[in-house]
Amino acid sequence: MLKSQEELPNCYYPTQPILIRPNSPTPKHCLHLSNLDDQKFLRFSIKYLYLFKKSVSLETLKHALSKVLVGYYPLAGRLRTSADHDQKLDVDCNGEGAVFAEAFMDITTQDFLELSSKPNRSWRKLLYRVEALSFLDIPPLVIQVTNLRCGGMIMCTAINHCLSDGIGTSQFLHAWAHLTGKPDLDPPIQPIHSRHVLKSRSPPKATYAHPQFTLTSNNGHVDIMSLLQSQPLIPTSLTFTHSDILHLKRQCAPSLKCSTFETLASHTWRSWIKSLNLPPSLNIKLLFSVNIRKTLNPQIPQGYYGNGFVLACAETTVKDLVGASLRHGVKLVQQAKQDINDEYVRSMIDLLEEKTLKTDLGASLVISQWAKLGLEELDFGEGKPLHMGPLTSDVYCLFLPVVGDFDSVRVLVSVPESLVEKFEYYMTEFFTAEEINGDHRANGFHAEDPMEY
Repeated sequence: MLKSQEELPNCYYPTQPILIRPNSPTPKHCLHLSNLDDQKFLRFSIKYLYLFKKSVSLETLKHALSKVLVGYYPLAGRLRTSADHDQKLDVDCNGEGAVFAEAFMDITTQDFLELSSKPNRSWRKLLYRVEALSFLDIPPLVIQVTNLRCGGMIMCTAINHCLSDGIGTSQFLHAWAHLTGKPDLDPPIQPIHSRHVLKSRSPPKATYAHPQFTLTSNNGHVDIMSLLQSQPLIPTSLTFTHSDILHLKRQCAPSLKCSTFETLASHTWRSWIKSLNLPPSLNIKLLFSVNIRKTLNPQIPQGYYGNGFVLACAETTVKDLVGASLRHGVKLVQQAKQDINDEYVRSMIDLLEEKTLKTDLGASLVISQWAKLGLEELDFGEGKPLHMGPLTSDVYCLFLPVVGDFDSVRVLVSVPESLVEKFEYYMTEFFTAEEINGDHRANGFHAEDPMEY
């Protein structure tokens, strides 16, 4: 049995990783990425970790992957600098293939579950590291399947964020799982590659201010992100049950109806800012992803798996956020969501024609929503996962699904070691002593919980 502070043992690789190519011919062309895909903020891979009780045949997984890559052929291509603009990226759809690594680790599923509340640096052993000179040299899709001593398996995937967002990666993974279990039936959703709905206008016309991309004007120029990243960071993981979330919502009732995301985002933002002990006059921002697939006119077609989200921005001062109630923070989040309409998105796409633009992270908490995307429902034929989450933790905050409990949300974010206790205190202080002991989970309150993601 592994202790929580212990590292995972090393992986044993019985063979060298291989490239899995589409198993039938695919279009050979250059796929132009949209301005939403091609943000410098997204030049990394989304890294998922799944733990399954029973392993699936590696040959079956590889065969199904070769089939699903026929439809999702850009994931078998390679990123490159655009011939038209040296600051822009395209996908060379050349069918080179996805990296697939097979490994073995001498642990059991129970051993891993002992560690699974938050990422451990040694988890990085569970994803094959591609030796590359730059981000562009890493294949868009890298997979490692690690079989365990007990017959279980850990699957890690790295999917390039320039090609896909959370909804898109979930769609791809479910298509792969579908073909693993039902190889003769096409996946229910067919992929859409074209970015034409997200083209910029000619000439580009930014009609909104878009504070996500402006430098925050702070007294004293405090750069929170640089301050945090200059210190050793420790992952914090807190699970909010349905009852916990209802308890938070009551602080806004009855005058303000709010979703789970709005409530938890406001609460996390306030707790994070409180723990940092910042100057009261400092301007601060909350940036969070908003799905725009149904916001645009015409709507983005079902099956589109590229980046179909924008970052909404709530902004205020430290004093205004922490001095007011949770309700005030919720209203700021709601207003930021309401700002996102067709013209707002078109304006942002046009603004992003300026390739030197950067997302303003200096005084911002960034929240990415992984809950409610169906990521935890993935089934390759031997049952749903025992655990689903990220491979690593960072200063960016993730709202994660809880396996087996759809209405719960796990909040994961890394903070400096000196702030862990304070941040966790502010995140949980709204409970009474009885509730912390667990009584709030059986308080008999069964109101509807609107899910407005």
